[in-house]
Amino acid sequence: MSHRPRQVTFWRACPGWRKIAREAGMAKAKEFTVTIEDKPGALGRCCVALAERGVNILAFQSYVEEGESLARFVVDDPARANAALGSLRMIFEEGDVAVISLPHRPGELGRAASHLGANKINIDYSYCGLEPGSALLLLVFGVDNLTRAAALLDELA
Repeated sequence: MSHRPRQVTFWRACPGWRKIAREAGMAKAKEFTVTIEDKPGALGRCCVALAERGVNILAFQSYVEEGESLARFVVDDPARANAALGSLRMIFEEGDVAVISLPHRPGELGRAASHLGANKINIDYSYCGLEPGSALLLLVFGVDNLTRAAALLDELA
């Protein structure tokens, strides 16, 4: 199965994000898409391997497609995640997503998705997690125009 490459915008979800955002104009990180065997225990082995390397999964989605289990996630340490997945000889890709942290209350996902749609940004997929150390919702969007989507989501934050 082929996935379009994507660049990741990692908004406020890693230690020191304010400093990174100021220096780069916009913080960036990686999303991982991992192909996992569709059988009991396979997802657990993947997640335990990440945890053993000190990698925290911040947002996560898993689903079965064409007989394979696919997991997408955003982590706090992409380099360690890459090393952990590589050591397991897992099939994975790093890609791009737009990410924003918003209050965890009714309507925030709708507000963000509507704002992207009103500005002609197509959302290919989305999922959520929690910003570390807070109760803020971490929304992840796989989009067709990362740069524009990230700027639009920045308006909402």
